[in-house]
Amino acid sequence: MINEERLAEIAANLAAVRKRIAAACAAVQRRPDEITLVAITKTYPASDVVHLATLGVREVGENRDQEAAGKAAEVRAAGADVHWHFVGQLQRNKARSVASYADLVHSVDRPALATALAEAAAKVRDRPLDVLIQVNLDPDAPEVSDPQHRGGVSPGSVAALAELIGEDEALRLRGVMAVAPVNDDAGAAFARLAVVARELRADHPNATVVSAGMSGDLEEAIAHGATHVRVGTALLGKRALLG
Repeated sequence: MINEERLAEIAANLAAVRKRIAAACAAVQRRPDEITLVAITKTYPASDVVHLATLGVREVGENRDQEAAGKAAEVRAAGADVHWHFVGQLQRNKARSVASYADLVHSVDRPALATALAEAAAKVRDRPLDVLIQVNLDPDAPEVSDPQHRGGVSPGSVAALAELIGEDEALRLRGVMAVAPVNDDAGAAFARLAVVARELRADHPNATVVSAGMSGDLEEAIAHGATHVRVGTALLGKRALLG
């Protein structure tokens, strides 16, 4: 499954991304080892996941179960050891499938989804499923998750959802995730997320993960406390169009 030319291309991109992370950390007196790089592999082939694993990148993210489930099986068959992150909006009827392979679900954004994941995890896993609460940082977002919106609960709704997750032993609350609004300043948005994350940790000390920042704004995310950055294009190049 290894293509040496593609491996070299990804290696060069990875070096550049790690250099950006190191520089962003230096600017705010953080250590690069505080940052977990999650390679977003949606639309890329399973072979690219194997290439990433060969280069030491073990955290891999997908946003569509239809693609991720088969890819996870293909990567496992190839002998690559990776941890799967599910980062996209998730429908309840996909909860069982996602719970079967995901190590961390970033996009829990409503009580019904949390309940569905808990029920699925209890049936298909031998350990709790780690989850993040997705926070909508758009000031004009509705109070509850809207399928037509980008996803996420309002900052004011995080505490209630966290309490629900914390009551179920099949789930383990690890922190928060967010995407910067398209028409907003990323730094200002991630500063709002930092406040939400700090308030959550006050009641849930183990919820230390802040998943924020992508190829275009990872520096701003790191400046405001991100522990996980989700990078696709900068690592793997321009995505192919989905058929």
